[in-house]
Amino acid sequence: MTDSPAEHCGRDLQRLDPDRWLSALFAPDARRPALFALYAFNSEIARARESVSQPMIGQIRLQWWREAWDGIRAGTPRQHPVVLALYDHCRDLDLDTVLALIDARERDMEEQPFADLPALKAYAEATSVPLMKLAVQCLGATADEVMLRAAGTAYALTGILRSMPHLLARQRVMLPADLLAAQGLTPEATYQTECGPALRPAMTMVAGEAADLLQAARRHRIARAALPAVLPAALVGLYLRALKRSDYDPLLAEARVTPLARQLRLLWASVRGRI
Repeated sequence: MTDSPAEHCGRDLQRLDPDRWLSALFAPDARRPALFALYAFNSEIARARESVSQPMIGQIRLQWWREAWDGIRAGTPRQHPVVLALYDHCRDLDLDTVLALIDARERDMEEQPFADLPALKAYAEATSVPLMKLAVQCLGATADEVMLRAAGTAYALTGILRSMPHLLARQRVMLPADLLAAQGLTPEATYQTECGPALRPAMTMVAGEAADLLQAARRHRIARAALPAVLPAALVGLYLRALKRSDYDPLLAEARVTPLARQLRLLWASVRGRI
């Protein structure tokens, strides 16, 4: 039997974005296909830069997705499994929020690093919080905006830290330029493996910001119906502890957290109704 578009999305999501795939499993059966479609779409735009050789081609990919959403809303979806899944389950999502999420990925096409920590936080918020809002909408739920902003930004900042080995290998600089300069580093110097210890203060600062945001998010109640949309943020504490154990070494930033540990943390958060 051929997979439905949503099943196709779920299968790819398990490989490309296991955190959100696991979180979606805690959603009611009827709502899960919408989350699979939404998260698969996010994976597509998040990989727009790294899957092409030139930033301009990445921009063309983002424009393709804007036009794809035009077709979804017009009832003429493109023959692409993610587009078809979105058409089947997400066609009524708030379009302004969808487009804001696509627009935020334009920053990925730029080569210059973020000037400072507030600029990095703004990027983390723009690329994560709209997605969390859309996931809440997929669940037919409501959630506190302040909580979503803190939880989504914390998760995105932590994700940037965990992806440092991959980013450095691709000569992408995500740590703020002012934090690097404080250690006597230029952005180009971050590509050198011997500069790893010098990056630790910047890594520590970003991790501290993520921890503060997580605590801020935890001060708010989360409606049970909205919880699956926010569950990825329940992993932030787990990841930050692993980063601390690695002494914030950027080359060890993927700090091993086993699938079982992630599953248990999400299960515990779901049982408690808190991240």
